[in-house]
Amino acid sequence: MNQDTGTIEKGKPFHLSDNVSYAIGSVVSKTLLKKKSGNITLFSFEQGQGLSEHTAPFDAVVYILDGTAEISIGGEPRTVSEGELLIMPANVPHALQAVERFKMLLIMIKSE
Repeated sequence: MNQDTGTIEKGKPFHLSDNVSYAIGSVVSKTLLKKKSGNITLFSFEQGQGLSEHTAPFDAVVYILDGTAEISIGGEPRTVSEGELLIMPANVPHALQAVERFKMLLIMIKSE
């Protein structure tokens, strides 16, 4: 996975999709904000790429900016497409797979 840790200027508007690029055969991530309470990250996935099943101690909000992903939560797959949002609960196994290349905004908020 390629990671871009470039910063976004606070207080200045920007276009989400323009701030992460596709890379052939790769997953790219760009951290926008990182705090103890959670973080906000942009991702791009080329078709066929994904993240294997894992858990996180955060509730995670996924907003699809472009394309289509299959997101499994607790072993149940869901198809999520451009303009759709999905909330993944903390500590439940989940995985992502690019049905077609896609970009997403991931917002993780630490559970209490």
